[in-house]
Amino acid sequence: MASSSTNLTGAARAVELLKIDAYSASTTMGRDGCIKSRWNVGGCDWDIHLYPATSKFGIGYGEPLFPNPELIFERLEWGHSTRWVALDLVFLGEPRPRSDPIRATFACRLVDQSGVLQPSQERSVSREFNRPCACSAPVVLMERYDLPESGYLIGDSLAVECSITVLKELPVPTIPAIKVIPPLPPTNLHQHFSELLQSGTGADVLFIVSGESFAAHKLILSARSPVFMAEFFGEMKENSSWLVELEYMEAAVFKALLHFIYTDTVPELDQELEAVVTLAQHLLAAADRYGMERLKLICEIKLCGGIIVDASPIVDTAATTLVLAEQHNCSQLKAKCVEFIVSTLAILNAVFATEGYEHLAASCPLVLADLVKSLSMGESVDA
Repeated sequence: MASSSTNLTGAARAVELLKIDAYSASTTMGRDGCIKSRWNVGGCDWDIHLYPATSKFGIGYGEPLFPNPELIFERLEWGHSTRWVALDLVFLGEPRPRSDPIRATFACRLVDQSGVLQPSQERSVSREFNRPCACSAPVVLMERYDLPESGYLIGDSLAVECSITVLKELPVPTIPAIKVIPPLPPTNLHQHFSELLQSGTGADVLFIVSGESFAAHKLILSARSPVFMAEFFGEMKENSSWLVELEYMEAAVFKALLHFIYTDTVPELDQELEAVVTLAQHLLAAADRYGMERLKLICEIKLCGGIIVDASPIVDTAATTLVLAEQHNCSQLKAKCVEFIVSTLAILNAVFATEGYEHLAASCPLVLADLVKSLSMGESVDA
C-alpha cells in the first residue's frame, strides 16, 4: 500500500563544467596557485579554487586515483615533487551564528571532453560554514604526472565537473493525524417511516377498524403487501377509495400490522408469550391474509418459542394455536403444538377439556386424526 511522504528539507544545487586550456602553463602557478570561479548557490556567494598542480595538501591526501600508486614513491626517489589536481570550496557569505550554519556539499570529477571515457569517480566533501572565507576540505582528483596517461587531458585542455549543493531547511511540517473514520451508524429508515405513519402527512387512505381510524399511504402499503397492491392499484373496488372499513380485524392487530409495514418491526411481540399470545395468533392470520411472509414467520417463531412442557397457560391456547397453524399452513408451529399436546397424558387431558379442542374437532378433523395417530405410535412421553 502506497504511503504519503513529507519533505523535511530542501536543497539548492548548481552544476558546471570548469575547463582549463593550456593546462601545462597553469602548472607553473606554484604550490598555492589556483584558478578561482565565483558561484551563487542557495542565496550565498561561493568561490571554487582549482589548483592545477599543488603540493599543499600533502602526499596521498584524499586517496587520489593512480594508474599505479607505487609510482609516487619512485618519483620521490627521482626528485620529483608530488603535485595534485585539487579543488576546495570557499564560503563568501555573511557571518552566521553557530546554531544556524550553512551546510553544503562540494563534489568534483574529471570529464573526458571527447566523450570516450566515463567521468572519473566523483569525490565530495561536506561541511558547515558560518564565517566568511571558511574553506572546505580539499577534493584531490589526480597526480599531475598521471594526467597524460589517464585520457582526461586532451590537447593540453582539462575539464572538471563541479557541483555545489546547499541544504535548505524547511519549516517544521505539521503532519495531520490520520482521521479515524467513525463507524457507520445504524439505519434509521424505520424511524422516519414510523414518524410518517404517526403524523399522517401525505396520507391518502383512511382505515376504520373497530371504531378507530388509521391514516396511511397507499404506495407504502402496496410496496409491502401484494394484497394491498391489488386492492389499491388493481381492479378491486378499493382502488379509488379514500375510506376503507375493515370489519374482520381488531384495532390493536391492525395497528401492529401497520407498524410492521412501515418499520419492519413488531415491538408488541417483545413481551412474554403469555401476555401476547392472542395478539400473535391474530397477527399471524392477518399477515397470511395480506401476503406478508416475514411477519407471518415472526409470529410463528414467537408462538413456537412459548410452547414448552409444564407451561400451564399454554394449555388453554394449544388447541386454538394448532387450528391456526393448520389453517395458515405453518408446519413448524403445527408440529410444535402436536408435540406439546401429546407430551404427557395430563397435558392431553387438559387440552381435551378446553373450548379450543371443541373448535379443533369441529373445524379441523384431519388434525384431530393426526393427534390420534401420534398417540397410537407411542409419541406420548409419560402418563
